Amino acid sequence: MVASVPRVQIGATIGDIEKELLHKAKIYATLDYIYVTDRNDVLRGVISIRQVFDLPKDVKVEEVMRKDPIHVHPHTHQERIVYLAISHGIKAVPVVDKDERLLGAVPYDVILQIFNNEVHEDVFKFGGIFHKVGSEYTTIRSSAWMMIKSRVPWLIVGVFGGIVAASIVRGFESVLSKYLVIASFIPVLVYLSDAVGTQSETLVVRSIALDPKFPLGPYLIREVKVASVLGITCGALLSAVSFIGWRDPMLGLIVGSSMFLSIQVAVLTSTFLPLFFNKINLDPAVAAGPFATMISDILTLAVYFNVAVLFLSLIK
Repeated sequence: MVASVPRVQIGATIGDIEKELLHKAKIYATLDYIYVTDRNDVLRGVISIRQVFDLPKDVKVEEVMRKDPIHVHPHTHQERIVYLAISHGIKAVPVVDKDERLLGAVPYDVILQIFNNEVHEDVFKFGGIFHKVGSEYTTIRSSAWMMIKSRVPWLIVGVFGGIVAASIVRGFESVLSKYLVIASFIPVLVYLSDAVGTQSETLVVRSIALDPKFPLGPYLIREVKVASVLGITCGALLSAVSFIGWRDPMLGLIVGSSMFLSIQVAVLTSTFLPLFFNKINLDPAVAAGPFATMISDILTLAVYFNVAVLFLSLIK
């Protein structure tokens, strides 16, 4: 992945760079940038090829180079490399060792390949396929058995989750028998909670991939604020619809309150699950799929029926 690149030492001139390129251009895998190092091969700066041919030959490289260039280490996650290249608008990312000595660079074609592979992998993981993504998943000729064994395991987990959800509903049969109309809102509550949770999962998995040390405190505060606004909006809308459609203030109160609390729970769960997986050195994207959906559905039902029991007990 790391390619050989043209480099010069501090003190060289633009003319020296031109000579270097003329004599050794064929041995380099990428010619987008010239990397400037010191006598110990420590990366000090970078200058683009375009600048080289626009400047006088007697100009020293340290006068025009970009100091403290963006760089990565051999063990940097490949998604981080893609993010740095795109966000900083650079065509190659230099790689240095623990002592900041230049090892080479990740060229643009490799960055594009990484980006393509990561997109495929994330799409499959969000769909519940957690095996290593290879060519067997990117062709229409993949065998049925390959698809079955890659998709069944987590779907079986989902079946058990469905059994738990059914048990929750069964535990509140007495409430349903007395107030059957609340069953009508189960699908919409579950759907909205799942949708908001999936959005949170996507954002936190992306944040972990781009910056594993991102500030957790401010991030959680922001997510709580977002969840509150989403919860109030969806809860108020559902409450209004239930009141208009059924002319039942109690139903509106139950549905609206449940929607608000369910979204809060879904956002917090979908945020903490990837963080937990990352903490125990498992791919945080595993949390984004059938597993997280199952947890969200169970918690949404638990919140909904407990809220219903609480409010209905107040009018007895």
